[in-house]
Amino acid sequence: MPPIPQQTLDRTPVHVPLVTEPMGVLASLKAARRNILSIIPEIATRQPMVSGRTGKRWHMVMDPGAIRRMLLEELDNYPKSIVTKNLLRPAIGESLFIAEGAHWRWQRRTAAPVFSHRNVMNLAPIMTAAAERSAARVAAAGPRAVDMAAEMVRTTFDVIADVTFSGDGMFDVNAVHRGIDAYIAEAGKISLFDILGFPDWVPRPGRVMSGSTVAEMKRVADEAVEARRKRGSEGVPDLLDLLLEGEDPETKRRMSTPELRDNLLTFIVAGHETTALTLGWSLYLCAYDQAVQDRARAEAQSVLGGRAATGEDVARLPYIRQIIDEALRLYPPAGIISRTAQVADTLCGREIRPRDTVIIPIYALHRNHLLWPEPNRFDPDRFADRKTIERYAYLPFGDGPRICIGASFALQEAVIILATLLSRFRFTPVPGRDPDPVMILTLRPQGGVWLMAEPM
Repeated sequence: MPPIPQQTLDRTPVHVPLVTEPMGVLASLKAARRNILSIIPEIATRQPMVSGRTGKRWHMVMDPGAIRRMLLEELDNYPKSIVTKNLLRPAIGESLFIAEGAHWRWQRRTAAPVFSHRNVMNLAPIMTAAAERSAARVAAAGPRAVDMAAEMVRTTFDVIADVTFSGDGMFDVNAVHRGIDAYIAEAGKISLFDILGFPDWVPRPGRVMSGSTVAEMKRVADEAVEARRKRGSEGVPDLLDLLLEGEDPETKRRMSTPELRDNLLTFIVAGHETTALTLGWSLYLCAYDQAVQDRARAEAQSVLGGRAATGEDVARLPYIRQIIDEALRLYPPAGIISRTAQVADTLCGREIRPRDTVIIPIYALHRNHLLWPEPNRFDPDRFADRKTIERYAYLPFGDGPRICIGASFALQEAVIILATLLSRFRFTPVPGRDPDPVMILTLRPQGGVWLMAEPM
């Protein structure tokens, strides 16, 4: 019997060591290139706001009232930061994720009906089928350890490929995925030029390198959109069909091919990796705490009776959902978001000047001692009564008008897949193979989530 890992004895799952000493520009850059969360000061988990200067003036905000002001009341004063836009615009253009003001609003009005409850439920059978295939692959792996992080990426990619293009032979989703991954690997690393505030027209080394990959990816996607436009919908409408049919209810404007393509590329990236990360971390946490896993399995088995979960089952699996909510608290896929103030403001009694970088370190917000009792502990019962959770203290999908448009899609998919797997397998950790939480653009379990899966 291997010894119980120290972290299990401590009752705190893996976490990022935060900064306890001030860091200069070069030290911050070096740390950020390895793990952007490692530049968050530890005091951010104990204070409502922390400010400093690293080339530029910056503020980290953990106060729910101030965050509400940024994301809801003064939304237009806090657009996404220039750094974020510089990183992502070459890959996903002026899509919903990046656009601001009127250009964002008309796209949001057009796309919102795509993610209605009815449309998301219509796509649930694709999620159920992917969960079934995942369970079969885990079973086929036999008594060997399985990297469940990689397995969840494969599973959620299966889902997004089907719900985006219905397995359309015209579109090589894998090529698009490789193109986006290659771009993020090069361009996603924070550029020293960005931290120092160099103008946009100064070329960023990583982004220049990956231009040809992005151009080819966009060309393939444009051809697929045009082919579908000519062919029309067949069977249950997929995301492309729904976007092609969509129009802004106020202006009757429809998306052009480049606008459709940029939003589809955004959905492909955001719609599979973030859910895969949530599932990978959820499985790590269930293996870490066997009592939680046993309780979740009992719920899943009583509801499912041996079959894979469906969209109709989701509402009857509240504890599975609580595990997912708690995984999103401890390991939010977007662990840090930043905004650039446009005009002078005051947050938490502190002066905000135009062009200041205002950061919401969601990782620190979700572990703030002022907001969460024993914040580093894994406890799904925190979410047994959602009314007790302060709204702007928990932001796995953001909030305000720009809350993630696909949140209900992601949560339905995560519950279906997690319930199916927990009902069929007992997952246990592989000693010495704990994942390392590292964020470049998303908070990934570096080294994988290696678990033993014993059929039940």
